[in-house]
Amino acid sequence: MGCNINPMAFFWGVCMQSPIQYLEGLKQRGINLGIGPISRLLTRLDNPQTKYKTILIGGTNGKGSTAAILSSILMKEGMSVGLYTSPHLCDFRERIRINGCMIPEDALCALIDKVRKETKEDITYFEFSTALAFLYFSQCEVDIAVVEVGMGGRLDATNLVSPEVSVITNISLEHQRYLGDNLESIACEKGGIIKENGVCVTAAKERKVIDTLKEICSQKGSVFYRTGRDIRVRRSENGSFSYYGINKRYSGLRNSLVGGHQIENAALALAVVDILAGKGMEINNNSVTEGLRDVKWEGRMELVSRNPGILVDGAHNPAGISSLCDSLLADFSYRNLIVVFGVLRDKDYAEMLKKLMPLADRMILTRPKEERAACTEDLLLVTSPYHDNVEVIDDSAEALVRARFLAGVDDLVCIVGSLYLVGEIKKHLSFGLPEDRLL
Repeated sequence: MGCNINPMAFFWGVCMQSPIQYLEGLKQRGINLGIGPISRLLTRLDNPQTKYKTILIGGTNGKGSTAAILSSILMKEGMSVGLYTSPHLCDFRERIRINGCMIPEDALCALIDKVRKETKEDITYFEFSTALAFLYFSQCEVDIAVVEVGMGGRLDATNLVSPEVSVITNISLEHQRYLGDNLESIACEKGGIIKENGVCVTAAKERKVIDTLKEICSQKGSVFYRTGRDIRVRRSENGSFSYYGINKRYSGLRNSLVGGHQIENAALALAVVDILAGKGMEINNNSVTEGLRDVKWEGRMELVSRNPGILVDGAHNPAGISSLCDSLLADFSYRNLIVVFGVLRDKDYAEMLKKLMPLADRMILTRPKEERAACTEDLLLVTSPYHDNVEVIDDSAEALVRARFLAGVDDLVCIVGSLYLVGEIKKHLSFGLPEDRLL
């Protein structure tokens, strides 16, 4: 017996979707690495990404933080600055900002309708989102846009800009199914954002990665800079740091983002400022100082509550967890550490947990409300042989309530493993928690 579907009812059902419902429905299309469809869509939209200057930031960790620092500095200079990042924590509009302000909902809905009318290919959620950002920045006539790569680089939807600088923060094993199973392959994919006769700056430290990126630059006639050689920072005991770059020197700088790794991200942002000055875009020293001092980046080493302290961090791979662990030891004081951990199943959660377990006095395993989330039973198989104080609470709201109940005023609750989990936790804290369920 065939399906009894009324064609007209189906047609009107699709057409009656709200713009936001349509956008959310694109998530079902999954991931498509390839710039053909998005390139054709942007052409029909008159290539909005060519109407302003851009900085393109790729890498494994630190992309968003580097983008936030750089955009903060450029805003202090009085520029109109677009910022495109992903994923969002609580609201899609977080992904698309101008001068720190999220795209207004009415503007977003109008743009969704406009882009939807020009869409003739099977465009994915991320590709559609990227087109929205590029078009919004063009309509608002930004001076410059800071754009974070989604996945990889060479075939990423963002790689249709012609950046003033291509930034590659660092590279470690991730998304092997799509990017390759070794550092050289992943470096080739991420190095795909380096343009002909362009400029690349990186904080990569692995020799294989550095050599791969240098070779790409050599083949494309691009200039190659890296931290530790062309760009150096020196930290002071009082918490400030100095920058020694290509042409610029800065001293007595303070970064509002917590963690030693954020100094490295700041160095990359300052290197971009340095390079832009060489292209005639001089940035005032006060803009640098104030931009670093006032930068905010939610969900990354963010203290969202006190008494007890609740720290959320979107670290979602072993390298990110290593940075978190270093910061927990160096930047925070507490009696007991209670870790709430939830992660996507395609991440190396075994290695992540092995790094966290020695620091955690108690662990609560939970599961983000995301289709790709790892089962808590699988996480328990990793933790139970090595840690004797672990419990499982699948619902993230109840996991948070339990952690707060267990924590004393001198304890720290650390919620980590996924930006999806961090977003859920921030929503729970904003809208209130069912405290009476567990107390």
